Amino acid sequence: MTAPSRRQTRTSHPLVAAFVRFVVCGGGVGLMSSGALVLLSERIPMVVANALVAVVSTVIATELHRRVSFRSERKGWGVHLQSGATVAVSYAFTTGALLCLHTVRPEPSALVEQMVYLSASALAGVARFALLQVVVFADRKPPRSRDDSPLSKVAVAMAA
Repeated sequence: MTAPSRRQTRTSHPLVAAFVRFVVCGGGVGLMSSGALVLLSERIPMVVANALVAVVSTVIATELHRRVSFRSERKGWGVHLQSGATVAVSYAFTTGALLCLHTVRPEPSALVEQMVYLSASALAGVARFALLQVVVFADRKPPRSRDDSPLSKVAVAMAA
């Protein structure tokens, strides 16, 4: 029995590979955003710094996901707006999880709060990956017309 070639291993699970690229790109942008937030918040109000970092990091992450994670040809502000909408939904989900926690347990420990936040973030991240994969960066090729099929009348006539 021979070992699978490197090419076979890479393409056997393209969705898993895309997810790994998504996590690495998103995580990298998240870490850089965290540093930028610390630096900016020393010069401007935290709320303004956070909003600025959120917008810029979303644009950067979307472009990285387009090029690296999903290797998509789709471009333009429509892609950025759709991706931004998935970020907004993720934000609402994680905020809702924390609000629920504080309703159930008014003064949770930092550990419990972080566990809830990270769990909600992980779920939101998986959902965001799925939305980006299926909706935002999906190939938008028009369906084949009947005349384009390999056995259409035109194709058969041309072959004859």
